[in-house]
Amino acid sequence: MSRIKALKYLVLAALGVIVVRLFFIQIIEHGKWVEQANLQHTMLETIVADRGEIYMMDGDTPVPVVLNQTVYSIIIDPAVTNKERLKELLEKYAKDNITADIDEIYNIEGLRYFVIARNITRDVADQIAKEGVGGIWFQENNRRVYPEGEMASALLGFVNAEGVGQYGIESSFNDVLRGTDGLLKSISDVNNVALSIGNDNVKIPAVDGETVVLTIDRGMQKGVEEILARHLANTPATNISAVVIDPNTGKVLTMANLPSYNPADYSKVEDASVYVNYVTEVPYEPASTCKTFAFSAAINEGKMTSSSTYFNQGYVVIDGWTIRNAEQRSSLYGTIDMRTALYWSLNTGSIQALKFLGDNPDEITQVGRERLYDYLHNKFRLDQKTGIEVHEAEGIVADPNEGYGRDSVYANMTFGQNIYTTMIQMVSAFSAVVNGGYYHQPTLFAGKLNKNGELIPAEREDETRQILGEGTSVMMREMLANNRNYKVRMGIDKYGYQIGGKSGTAQVVRDGSYDNTMSETIASYIGFGGTAGELPKYVIMVKMWGEGQYMDGTAHGSAAFDDVSNFLIDYLKIKPGNV
Repeated sequence: MSRIKALKYLVLAALGVIVVRLFFIQIIEHGKWVEQANLQHTMLETIVADRGEIYMMDGDTPVPVVLNQTVYSIIIDPAVTNKERLKELLEKYAKDNITADIDEIYNIEGLRYFVIARNITRDVADQIAKEGVGGIWFQENNRRVYPEGEMASALLGFVNAEGVGQYGIESSFNDVLRGTDGLLKSISDVNNVALSIGNDNVKIPAVDGETVVLTIDRGMQKGVEEILARHLANTPATNISAVVIDPNTGKVLTMANLPSYNPADYSKVEDASVYVNYVTEVPYEPASTCKTFAFSAAINEGKMTSSSTYFNQGYVVIDGWTIRNAEQRSSLYGTIDMRTALYWSLNTGSIQALKFLGDNPDEITQVGRERLYDYLHNKFRLDQKTGIEVHEAEGIVADPNEGYGRDSVYANMTFGQNIYTTMIQMVSAFSAVVNGGYYHQPTLFAGKLNKNGELIPAEREDETRQILGEGTSVMMREMLANNRNYKVRMGIDKYGYQIGGKSGTAQVVRDGSYDNTMSETIASYIGFGGTAGELPKYVIMVKMWGEGQYMDGTAHGSAAFDDVSNFLIDYLKIKPGNV
């Protein structure tokens, strides 16, 4: 065969291969190659939704406490962007905003897209853009701004670098606040310029998040935190928390935890415990503040009054355990009334209330345990989540019949040991004691703002239940006011007001048992205030503690309560009853 003929056959064979290949590409794989071509000429851009803002109340007016600021992310194409020029620009303009090691990013084979910096301002973005480096573009985002700084930080929480709410309101309302990102898809020419026509152009608009309004009063929150800061500085305490609630509605007006942090700089926090909202998230043994509930239960069952008496010898022996009163003055020995027992916070007095509940003034009975359990668990709900709109913990109320030493366990529960509850559970239950007997589900959520800036009140089913009789509430208010002995306490003249409360000094459990040396304790005080002859206007609870520190409910807790109470009377412009 001649060379020319061989070459002809070779060319024909090559053409045949090409024809077959073209047929395969154009007919068989047509869809695949069209898709690949479209991908090369399709521009996709996320339309970032604006995160909803957070407001508090200033009287009847919502005011912002968490806002958004427009910032930009720097996106690079490592296959196009010059690494050394990129390093130079970021070092000059945005070195504190870099998200990863640049050298490591450029070692990733085939990487064509990476967010190399976040949260740069518009001015910085403009400066980098003017440098004209290829393969760099910018994506608009929102950054959270907290104009009140550290105020209410444990309540508000923060938003992380991925735009997800962490802790507090930012977390529990994340689905409401975050909105839904949109998508811009357009066909571009070979120069990557978007074409304005074509059926493939798609725009899915972003749906912005909703703005949440809290029941928290901003001015009250700020004032209470300033008071707490003074007590933190002037006592052995390293931590202090407080909550103020309207006992007649369940609306939380203040929720404070110190020390705090700036949510805008959350990554600089060295001790993550400052993220914790101790009002709702941490159960503890409430100590003698819990006596309020044992006394209320016995009065409400008609088993005792404030004038009922018992014989106090300074201690009782139950299940072989000796339980003593902290107050051992001789003038209290002998027959005393329950009003006196509450005034001096006698453990024998709260145990006597449990005995009265069981229809036997001389011993604890199964009936008494079961009745107290019904109040603590079912009515006061001290071991149940309240339903408040932030993360909260459950408490523990021991079963009245199962387990060893039920009588001693329940005796201790009457004065706040062997029971675990949170501050929000305590103030919700205490409110029912002083407001006429009604349990209101606590709430932080006032509603949402519409596009016109108008407050749309929250629609919620308040689980209001009457758990105590009005007479019980009146008697308990009088006993608690007497307990505080408010006429001789420090502060502004309180004549014409009714202010009462109960202190607690809780032992800390170490290695499975109580530290009887009292070298470390938790101080608390819970109380109410308002115009004499009217229902209370507020309930306050303060809790103070410090590792290795003795904190006293009367000396430390009540002093903080007094200062907050005095502040609230002025702030809320509560008038005395004799005016």
